[in-house]
Amino acid sequence: MKILVLGAGLVGGPMAIDLAKDGEFDVTVADISSDALSKLEGKPGIETVRADLDKTETINFLCDGKDLVISAVPGFMGFRTVERLIGCGKNVVDIAFFPQDMFALDQKAKDSNVTVICDIGVAPGMSNVLIGYGASMLDTLEKGITYVGGLPVVRTWPYEYKAVFSPIDVIEEYTRPARYIDGGRMVVREALSDPELLDFPGVGTLEAFNSDGLRTLATTIKGDYMIEKTLRYKGHIEKIAVLRDTGFFDKEPININGVMISPLEFTSKLLFPKWKLEKGEEDLTIMQVIVEGLKDDIRQRYTWNLLDRYNPETGVHSMARTTGYTATMAARMLAQGLYTHKGVSAPEFLGKDPKIVSFLLEGLRRRGVVYKEEHEVLE
Repeated sequence: MKILVLGAGLVGGPMAIDLAKDGEFDVTVADISSDALSKLEGKPGIETVRADLDKTETINFLCDGKDLVISAVPGFMGFRTVERLIGCGKNVVDIAFFPQDMFALDQKAKDSNVTVICDIGVAPGMSNVLIGYGASMLDTLEKGITYVGGLPVVRTWPYEYKAVFSPIDVIEEYTRPARYIDGGRMVVREALSDPELLDFPGVGTLEAFNSDGLRTLATTIKGDYMIEKTLRYKGHIEKIAVLRDTGFFDKEPININGVMISPLEFTSKLLFPKWKLEKGEEDLTIMQVIVEGLKDDIRQRYTWNLLDRYNPETGVHSMARTTGYTATMAARMLAQGLYTHKGVSAPEFLGKDPKIVSFLLEGLRRRGVVYKEEHEVLE
């Protein structure tokens, strides 16, 4: 089977290596960055192509003869990339996490008789799968809560943070209003709001804040209270809020000595070098998914805990492992015909099938990404 991976960055590169390592797929990786592609050159089973992925003719050319495509392009070009892939008649696994409504492409995917799975990373991704799975085991879902964060192991002043995915998408987490469900209704709050302190074994005390990570769960799963909160080391919220509320993340250009410049562009130039996760620099991914509700009038709680760390043997960062390997397992799921729904699917759709959940969890476990499940009867 021939697989095309769009994007050779922090996540795209490890995905390509994972897909090619057992010889089960012929993998082509495309990226505009020669530096990113150079890290994959000479790897068995991988062909690299330097290309501008934001052009329809390029996507058409790259898709020719491919059986399946994984899209790991930046979020700002994710929607149109998936739309172009659907036009090529290809099944798609997408981790671009674009802001547009994925279901706007549902009919096009059905008309092209293809399967498209979006947001299938760690969060969104496995968080959605597990909430969908937990909800399927209950008669009534009362709570679906996700706490998640990617953090550097070494805390470096002043931000004690490194961008474990696209830095511009990190800033989106700090500026885009956070949507969540409370009392069965949509609530919109400012990002970084409602902070709380939580203790996690092996990590310590972290602060959690509202972020717009609920995504499709807000409409596809019926629950009384559903929310995602992002995790950072203590003190991070205040520093970011100062920058945001001062206007450093504003996109509208301002005049500085006769030169029009976007504050966000200026801030990015200063922040991104400080946030860069260097080769060999250790990171961790921590996530807790809580699903609570009624089964046969008995309140029950399912909890899944993940604590994953950088792998020094492979040199693959934790966020790349937890995000990328979820996507590669989804690709294997499609390749093996385990999921055949035509149209666009959110990850929680996969959670309705226990066999698929087991397939994903076992594949991740074999790659060292382990979700620990707890089940409690509350009354």
